[in-house]
Parts: sequence; C-alpha cells; structure tokens
Amino acid sequence: MSDSDTGSGTPPTAAPERVSGEAATGPEAVSGGAALPAEALRIAAGYAFAGPALDLGALLWDGRCLPDAQIRIPLPMLNRHGLVAGATGTGKTKTLQLIAEQLSAQGVPVFLADVKGDMSGISEPGAEREKVRARAEEVQQTWTPAGCPAEFLALGGLGHGIPVRATVTSFGPVLLSKVLQLNQTQEQSLGLIFHYADQKGLELVDLKDLRAVVAFLSSDEGKQELKGIGGLSTATAGVILRSLTAFEAQGMSPFFGEPEFDTGELLRTAPDGRGLVSVLELPEVQDRPQLFSTFLMWMLADLFHDLPEVGDADKPKLVFFFDEAHLLFTGASKAFLESITQTVRLIRSKGVGVFFVTQTPKDVPADVLAQLGNRVQHALRAFTPDDQKALKATVRTFPDSRYDLEEVLTALGIGEAVVTVLSEKGAPTPVAATRLRAPGSLMGPVDADALDRAVRESLLYGRYAQVVDRESAYERLTAQEAARARAAGEAAPSPGRTPAKGRPKEETSVVQQVVASGVFKSLARSVGTQIGREITRSLFGTARRRR
Repeated sequence: MSDSDTGSGTPPTAAPERVSGEAATGPEAVSGGAALPAEALRIAAGYAFAGPALDLGALLWDGRCLPDAQIRIPLPMLNRHGLVAGATGTGKTKTLQLIAEQLSAQGVPVFLADVKGDMSGISEPGAEREKVRARAEEVQQTWTPAGCPAEFLALGGLGHGIPVRATVTSFGPVLLSKVLQLNQTQEQSLGLIFHYADQKGLELVDLKDLRAVVAFLSSDEGKQELKGIGGLSTATAGVILRSLTAFEAQGMSPFFGEPEFDTGELLRTAPDGRGLVSVLELPEVQDRPQLFSTFLMWMLADLFHDLPEVGDADKPKLVFFFDEAHLLFTGASKAFLESITQTVRLIRSKGVGVFFVTQTPKDVPADVLAQLGNRVQHALRAFTPDDQKALKATVRTFPDSRYDLEEVLTALGIGEAVVTVLSEKGAPTPVAATRLRAPGSLMGPVDADALDRAVRESLLYGRYAQVVDRESAYERLTAQEAARARAAGEAAPSPGRTPAKGRPKEETSVVQQVVASGVFKSLARSVGTQIGREITRSLFGTARRRR
C-alpha cells in the first residue's frame, strides 16, 4: 500500500433531515465546542475521555473535517478487542500502524501479522511528504517522524525473521486438523492418536514423529493398543497419513520442531519503556493461508494458557492484530469455531486485546463479532448484489446513528473510517465518521539487508535460529522396532535344531518396549513428563507449556 493511504478522500456527508436540532450535552472540554454543529458536538463529547487514550483522527460531519472534534480510543479499553475492516486499498494497514505505534509509545507490546510485507517500516521514522503534511494539518496533528522498537519473526524461518516453530504435541489435534483439512471424523481420530501419545509419554516434536505413531497404531500390533478406547480404522489412518505426506511435500516441515517459540517473548518492552512491536513476516507463506492463520491462533492459545488473570488493568499487556482474519474461519470445524469464541471471550481478563482485520464484519462469526467492542470500518464497495448485501449487513452491526451509513460507507476516502469504540465506562460511543491521522513511522517496507541485519542482532537469534532434532517418538519407535527384530532373529532356531515344545514365544509390543526403555525414561524426566500421566490440554487441544 502506498503513501496515498494518507491522502484526502471525498468527505462523507450526513443526511441533513436526520440531524437533531437539539442542543448537545456533554463535557465542555471539547476544544472549540461552541463552533461545532449541535450533533457534531454531541458526537465529539462522546470521545472526550479523561484518562489516557489513542488519537485516531478528526470528526467528519456534513462534508467537513472538524479538527476540534478529536476521535479517540481509551487505552484501558483496548483489551475489549476490536475489528478493523474495509475494502482492499482503503487504508487498513496504515490504521494498524497508527494504533500500534501509539500503543508502543504507551508501553504496550504489540503483535502484528504482516501478510503483504509492508509493515516492517514501523521500525523506522517516516518521511515527511506533502500528503503527510496536508493530512496532519487537516486533523490538527503534530506530526513527528518516529520508529518503534521492533522484533521481526518468520514462520519456520522462511523469509526475514527469527524462526517461529511449534512442536506437534504443543500444536494439538484441533489446530493440526485445520491445517491438514481433515473432516470431523478424522479430527476425532487424530485427537485419539494425540491422547494415546500423551498417555504413553511419546512426545511428538515434528511431523515424522506423528507419522510414526499413526503408522504404528494402524499396524496389527498397534491396533490392540487402542482397542479399549475406540480404535483407529485403517481407512482413517490412511487418510491422515496421506494428508501428512502431502503436507510435508508442500514444504511444511520447517514449521514444526524445536526450539519451540516461547510466546512470552511477545510481552517484552524496550529498555526505554516502550512496548516492543513483534512483526511476523508472512510474504513467504502468504500462499498457505490455512497454515499461517492457524499458527496465529496457536500463538494466541499459547498466551491464553500461560498468562494469569489480571481483570481490568490500566492498559493491556499485549494487543494482538490478526490480519486476513477471514482465512481463520474459512472451512473451520465446529470445535475450532467454539474454541476461537472461547479464547476471545476469556483472554480479555488476562490483559490481551485482539483486533481482527478483514474486509467486512460478515467475515467474522457472530459469536466472535459480539466480543469486539472497538470498530474502525473503512470504505466498502457496492458494485455487485453481494457487495450491496454485505454493505447492509455491515450497517446493521453499528449502533443507531445520525449518519446515513449506507451512503457514508461507500463515500469514504482513503484513510477515512467510521468509528465506534467503548468509552471508559464500557458503553459504545456515538458513531463517528473520521479522517484518520498519519502514522509517524515509515509507510512501507524496510530494505531487506537492514531487515536481515536487525534479525541477526536480535537477542532471540541465538535462541531460535538453529534447529534442534533430538530423539523423540520417531527415533524411539524406529530403534525399538529394530531391537525387536534383532531379538526375534536371535531367538530363531539354529539350522538342524527344533525349538522346545510347550514354550510359546513371548512378544512385547513396540510401545511397551519404548516405555520400558532407559533412554525413554531419561528423556521423560528431562522434559518433565511422567510415564502414564497424560499431558494437560486446554483450548484447541493445545498442550500447556511446561516451564
């Protein structure tokens, strides 16, 4: 997205017949309030917060930008979640940048998923240009170029950034079923496989570990192991194995393994007290939307597991921006959607705010949308019947307003949006068409060499750059199968000899041998597991991190 995101668009207008002629009431602190039209004054009063707040821009009313009526979001309300929506090219990315840099300045860490690769500029001061100066004057903004302290991450190390990986055990069966595109029956079978591996202490670090366990449990020997808890059909095991093989063939293996990324790294602040902005670079995997959207949900679920309850705080511990959010919900199972809803509902009390970024509110399920208290809606198009239907659905999600929202939402220019947020008392503010401020950081990507240099100089580089492939389920099952084969060969009768009658051969299952092995017991102690004790799982079936 270019710097045109800060250019002026056609100001939206309000339907004159809907403007109230009554005098507005509200705080007298609204600057220049006496000069504002009565209805504009009423809207502005709804945003005159007493405590710390983020500045979004100036009110648009009756075709004019009113810089004395500032539109803001109270800082403590950022953990009430939000939605940033709008058609492509309307300025959503710059809105994220504007909010993120102000959060950082307030000491709040931020996580940004950079799908298009144009958010790395948040780490560098912006360039003062004619459009930036004009926008700043229009909205009464004192514009100062400034970058934010930033950390750059990359899924599986593909692209520019610190590698972000998860173990298969930690990722869990529900999220993995989403990326493997399994149906409900297959998802339940995968859950059974994880349940078995957890009980037996077979840690699944990477994809080959899972493949080895599935292959074993579908063998004649392994089928007996699952008999008491439902069993695994050969057909379903075959589907799961084929899905895993295809998944690996697409180059997905680097995303699973060790060292696993500690999501606690997202909560850091810089030495000067500003919040760290963690930018997950996704251009290298943007053609794998099921994968990266599900990985983002794993990060959020992992945070949910680890963070303590904080209740209502003065400011959030973290604000998590979930770009291209519609990809998360496409083809999602009922269990997956229920887990998303529960995560969003409960993580607020742990001090984490989540903003979903997508094109229209209808991309987000109603149960999730109901949890999003802060709304920044950029322009929508109404070129087709489907567009018109989406426009009407969007209007219905807003509180009653003096604006003709169907008209306003199609007339908004680049860098303009319709806003409603939660006030300091938790009540929705009046709907306000807003001309947004210009970000102070660079509106565009950082040079690739500078990005690589920043990654290598990061404190996290030494922790996560090098892949570790330690002994896990695959190696153990392979070694124990080889040991069983050798033992069977040694016990075989020598030529010319007959085995003694009445002495049937005793056979031990592969998993029994694994559990009994000294190597396994040593490793089990090192990772904090206990034989026979199942791993604790929570939302999405993800494993609780053991620290």
